[in-house]
Amino acid sequence: MPKLKTKSGVKKRFKFTATGKVKHGVAGKRHRLMSHNAKYIRQNRGTSLVSDADVPHVRLWAPYGLK
Repeated sequence: MPKLKTKSGVKKRFKFTATGKVKHGVAGKRHRLMSHNAKYIRQNRGTSLVSDADVPHVRLWAPYGLK
């Protein structure tokens, strides 16, 4: 059976933690930040975890994990 390819968008957007959870960057932080208040910007700093319902899809797109 041939090797499976990882989706290139998944390589750029997701990381796996050591316990197997999936992290992603928070949306809405690239431009037009003047229309957001400081609380929104502060709370969306850094990364967050993907919901449990979406984790199986990300695992299908990255069959051998991510480095």
